[in-house]
Amino acid sequence: MNFKLPLATGAAIIGLAVPAMAQSLSIKVDGADIKDVLRSASLVATIIDNEEDASTQDIIAAARADYRRILTGLYSEGYYAGTVSILIDGQEASNVAPLDAPDTIEKVRFDITTGPAFRFGTADIAPTTDTTELPDTFATGERARSGAIGDAASAAISGWRDAGHPVAAVSAQQITARHTDRIINATIGIDPGPNAVFGPLTVSGNDAVRERAIRRIIGYPEGAEFSPQTLEQVAERLRRTGAFSSVAMVESDTVIDGQLPVEIEVAEAAPRRVGFGLELSTVDGLTVSGYWMHRNFLGGAQRFRVEGEVSGIAGETGGIDYSTGVSLSVPRPFAIDTELTASLALNHEDEPNYLLDQFSGDVTVTRLLENDTDYSVGVGFVMARSEEASGVRHYSMLTFPMTGTIDRRDDTLNPKSGQFSTLELTPFLGTGDVGSGGRAYFDGRIYRSVGEQQNVTFALRGQLGSVLGVDANNAPPDYLFYSGGGDSVRGEGYKSLGVTQNGVTTGGLSFAAVSLETRVDITDTIGVVGFYDTGFVGETEIPFEDGEWQSGAGVGLRYYTGIGPIRLDLATAASGDNAGKSLSVYVGIGQAF
Repeated sequence: MNFKLPLATGAAIIGLAVPAMAQSLSIKVDGADIKDVLRSASLVATIIDNEEDASTQDIIAAARADYRRILTGLYSEGYYAGTVSILIDGQEASNVAPLDAPDTIEKVRFDITTGPAFRFGTADIAPTTDTTELPDTFATGERARSGAIGDAASAAISGWRDAGHPVAAVSAQQITARHTDRIINATIGIDPGPNAVFGPLTVSGNDAVRERAIRRIIGYPEGAEFSPQTLEQVAERLRRTGAFSSVAMVESDTVIDGQLPVEIEVAEAAPRRVGFGLELSTVDGLTVSGYWMHRNFLGGAQRFRVEGEVSGIAGETGGIDYSTGVSLSVPRPFAIDTELTASLALNHEDEPNYLLDQFSGDVTVTRLLENDTDYSVGVGFVMARSEEASGVRHYSMLTFPMTGTIDRRDDTLNPKSGQFSTLELTPFLGTGDVGSGGRAYFDGRIYRSVGEQQNVTFALRGQLGSVLGVDANNAPPDYLFYSGGGDSVRGEGYKSLGVTQNGVTTGGLSFAAVSLETRVDITDTIGVVGFYDTGFVGETEIPFEDGEWQSGAGVGLRYYTGIGPIRLDLATAASGDNAGKSLSVYVGIGQAF
């Protein structure tokens, strides 16, 4: 292959700003439009872009290395007859030794011709399993990109590993080029290696977390047929505890007597963690929350958490609400992929239509079905005193909370694709001044992004709820539904929509809400949002009957940070007598939903 390229007309040119030692860099590509691929392969371009203090020796060394890197870039696009010339102030870089570099460099120039595109003549890889799916790009007649060969080899090896052969590898390869026919013939041989089962497990890197607890949590299936998916599940069980900053499964290079030894290498995370939250609304007021957590409370990756929240500060929401609670979560209390959580909480809610003091606790068991799907069941108690327009009530309840969640969002704080849904069912047995019944609540969200850079995101949220078996006068006041405020209809007053009977306003027995947002990323750190919210509260347990709707709309600004977007929303009522007459401001961390 010849590294010298005569200049050609119609060449595509990229101009780049460079530091003082190289006044200009130009890249000319004669042939296909792959200049971005070749520029990404260049060390010189990387140095000039990112290292302002790079010396001329650095530029010379990078240019000499770029011959091979540019050729690799050409091969990746199926061009095997290209030529590359790299000129430094008119002199071929391959002829300039780094130790003889000049004091200054005025101009670096790449002259590249791609030559004709090659295609696969022969594209064979064997043996493979019956279920192996080779990439469509590795086939006779397809563009002979070098990456397609590597992808095919990876697919073949993965197929054998999925079939229980952990040390499968490439055993032979023959790749030839027929330049006259512009053909690449590629033949790859695969050695499946022996079938194996999971062998002995070694644990390393742990200090405060007991090895016995690690083995119990992960449920390592020693003696079962090897499976890379199973191995990843084992590692993920440990990651979910939060007690480790890294978890790696290291397979042995050899199978011994049909067994594959495995080592699990862990690095423990800092045991203590604190967090906080802050949200401000001109109507709802200021909400401040925080928590302290120990991630290895008893030496077995148990999480102990203390948290608190104060809300309604300087707001128009009745008075100040506060809550505090403690919880202890134990991984794998009795079955694989389960977690037991015991919690106690004390709440004070000073709402526009009721005052509630409540002490509660529960014990729940969460079962993970898949990485994005889980459900939980539990039993709990509530002891409470409420003050409402109808009088003072004292009551106790036995609750049976059940929750199912599917979370397939790509990012919990700033989702751009995927979906999220959760269904909460809470049957309750009441004594004192409340009856017995149940509460159901559903929250579903969908996210879709469009555009070349996926910078426009459409987000849709739907909420639906119902209180069953009791009327509003016999239901717990915090189980009833209201609409309005930052979590339902922005622009409307906090819990401004309820049910009014005989001049007394309470929450409703049914609820529905829909929110739609269009999020547009202007830059990597700035985004704008337009949104519309609508909510319904009904007198009966059947949604959309005997009730009223309210709606709000507005615009927002997002500033993206490492801890999630900082949110600023401006909203106004879009229905009723107050439509467009006032402006509400909401500030928080994370998207609205």
